[in-house]
Amino acid sequence: MTAGAYIFGCIGSKLSKKEFDFFKESQPWGFILFSRNIESKAQVKLLTMELKESVGRNAPILIDQEGGRVQRMRSPEWIEYLPALTQVKKSGSHASRTMYLRSRLIALELNEIGIDVNCAPVADLLKPNTHTILADRCYGETVEDVVKISRAVATGLLDGGVLPVVKHIPGYGRAVVDGHEQLPIVREPLEVLRKTDFLPFKLLADLPISMTAHITYTSIDNTPATISKKMLSLIRNDLGYKNLIITDDISMGALEGTIFERSKSSIDAGCDIVLHCNGDLKEMIDVANASGQLTSQGEERSQFALEQKRPPKEESIDELQYELSKLMPREN
Repeated sequence: MTAGAYIFGCIGSKLSKKEFDFFKESQPWGFILFSRNIESKAQVKLLTMELKESVGRNAPILIDQEGGRVQRMRSPEWIEYLPALTQVKKSGSHASRTMYLRSRLIALELNEIGIDVNCAPVADLLKPNTHTILADRCYGETVEDVVKISRAVATGLLDGGVLPVVKHIPGYGRAVVDGHEQLPIVREPLEVLRKTDFLPFKLLADLPISMTAHITYTSIDNTPATISKKMLSLIRNDLGYKNLIITDDISMGALEGTIFERSKSSIDAGCDIVLHCNGDLKEMIDVANASGQLTSQGEERSQFALEQKRPPKEESIDELQYELSKLMPREN
């Protein structure tokens, strides 16, 4: 059976019968977890097993475990990390290595509890006026720095058996409003964007999965990138993205229209999978009805992405932790 072209969340720390039955029937491509779903290692491991059981296959389980403010798994059971930008700045010339090490260790923690996809790296270019919702999650201000560190983060996850999701394509750094609440609008010419915001993503186009930005670039289209055929064409053709493309959370305030309309528009524009995060069952039914099953191209991209996942490299975790502590002591 072909999987649905959507990723769903759930409400609590375990599935209700309604959720289990709905997931069994609708067959989402995968699932995403948030803080509301996380209590302990043992509990999350049971939840990920239950999610996979509901669809009868080893469905991908996603999470946002960047470190810093965007970190769904917290102490005392999981390691707390500095915001990425803080760690990069404090690490200096060791930034790429420290970000690799922390991603490698994050992947270890995810693997232990059945999570195999992490929504990182963040390849958005930091700007002087980047909104605070994003700023300290960025890796730097130059294309060279951002690509180098993004590559290190992605490699650390892959070496730890976890698939990376590069975000937010084709660049969110110029957003001066919070996309969770309203639509960011960027008015820079396309020629400028090609050399700046878009370039890191072009140089990372080989990564297996990417996530769109709910942001409008008026030099290309007056429609948000996630639901813009022109933007998806640019991403696929100009930036070279042949990989699996998922939307950012379809329920965010940056988008207008019903959940059904947003989902259908995303698929029609060229996204492969709609991401819906809040666990609202009624909304998930609308997403499923609007998005349908993966297209044949979506299936091919999904298969390619999932084939990039490999068993964790055999390394001494103690040695990795020791090296990280010497290069950049983590926050307690």
